[in-house]
Amino acid sequence: MLSTVTATAVSRPMLKVQCTMKRPFKVMAEKFPTFLPRDVEKIKDTFALKLAARIERLPVSVSFREDSIMSSCVTPLIRNETTPVVLLHGFDSSCLEWRYTYPLLEEAGLETWAFDILGWGFSDLDKLPPCDVASKREHFYKFWKSHIKRPVVLVGPSLGAAVAIDIAVNHPEAVESLVLMDASVYAEGTGNLATLPKAAAYAGVYLLKSIPLRLYVNFICFNDISLETSWDWTKIGRLHCLYPWWEDATVSFMTSGGYNVTSLIKKVSQKTLILWGEDDQIISNKLAWRLHGELSNARVEQISNCGHLPHVEKPAAVAKLIAEFVRETSRCKEVESIS
Repeated sequence: MLSTVTATAVSRPMLKVQCTMKRPFKVMAEKFPTFLPRDVEKIKDTFALKLAARIERLPVSVSFREDSIMSSCVTPLIRNETTPVVLLHGFDSSCLEWRYTYPLLEEAGLETWAFDILGWGFSDLDKLPPCDVASKREHFYKFWKSHIKRPVVLVGPSLGAAVAIDIAVNHPEAVESLVLMDASVYAEGTGNLATLPKAAAYAGVYLLKSIPLRLYVNFICFNDISLETSWDWTKIGRLHCLYPWWEDATVSFMTSGGYNVTSLIKKVSQKTLILWGEDDQIISNKLAWRLHGELSNARVEQISNCGHLPHVEKPAAVAKLIAEFVRETSRCKEVESIS
């Protein structure tokens, strides 16, 4: 379980795929938001630096805290009539997972948001809220209701797929369709971790932050990775862990029991695109077909020569498939409205 959930926290720069853009991704990488940990300046990956420079915090009012949570996200440069695309991330990760695919989705003309799930990412959690499933769900919904206000294509990789299913079933008005990638949706929450004494839970969470573990996860997630590259990925993947509240937030989630959405899968009514890396060593691609069989309106696209995080390893392929899916679902909506 530990290696499975930790894998989603690792981000990865380009290997053999280049992001070709018709216009530059015009952000000065050195102009970072002041709330980011200073270690962002130690990162070499230019795509990560450019996306980090665009991270901002927006206020989100929730029922479980008196004042608003200043919630981290990347907001779209493009606002148009297409269905907005909202990118979630995996377990113990951040919006920086999307540093390669995000600009390609914008290049495709999509209104694209990257959202940091409550308890992870770069939100201000100095006054620590609960970080259980219900709180994460409400936080996203209130963010959507305040700042997006239209049904979205919700994209969830790994554990983010469980987050997406939970939101789609409980708040169907917010989700027009789903994209689930290498979906971690059959795990029974955090398992035995939920029953650990607090001291043991903090010890386990400290391990999640450790450099040796994250370096190891890089090597099982991806092929042909050098130590130098893996070291930079590790700095990106653990950047959000440097906040003083990160350990408390993660322990709060772990001891709450985590996500168990298996019983919700058949309740998903939204059209769904299932993406899966054929070489995923973390979650078998055979589960793509199980998921396909349990969803009422879904199709599967497998990505060859790709591991657990397709949006990091094969960004051009992922961006193309998401853009096609958005346009396809938009056309279906137009036909339905006419008829």
